[in-house]
Amino acid sequence: MNKEPIMTDIAAIADRVARLEAAEAIRALKLRYLRACDDKDPDAMRACFVPDNAHIHYDRIGSFAGREALVQCFAELACRPTLREMHFAGQGDIRVLDDNLAQGSWDLAYLALDDASGSRTFLTGRYADEYVRIDGAWLIRSTMFTTGLVSQGG
Repeated sequence: MNKEPIMTDIAAIADRVARLEAAEAIRALKLRYLRACDDKDPDAMRACFVPDNAHIHYDRIGSFAGREALVQCFAELACRPTLREMHFAGQGDIRVLDDNLAQGSWDLAYLALDDASGSRTFLTGRYADEYVRIDGAWLIRSTMFTTGLVSQGG
């Protein structure tokens, strides 16, 4: 019976644990991003993205050259006390490619109620994200959202 050395087993286990911890940190990052959207918190949103050269494309909303452009749009369009939103992301598929690079996809269900106009929006879609680890913290480097179905009423 040929067994691998114990050190190889420990190295393999350490690698598996590191990948699981990375995936969990990325799940927490996505949750912070979605909560920042719902809580109307531009600073928390900004902190989820790489400082330079983030690639952001949100289908119907548009493309943004970096996190500052996204945060400005968010502050102008969504940070109104009459707009209540809930982002529900699930079915996350995270692929840790190496110690500092990962990809993920998330299905989204979104509900918005605008108390001022009485309008309601329900939307579904999918995020395709790329994450990088910088100074030990995972951040979003690229995110692309593709809209699924949309229902609006008022």
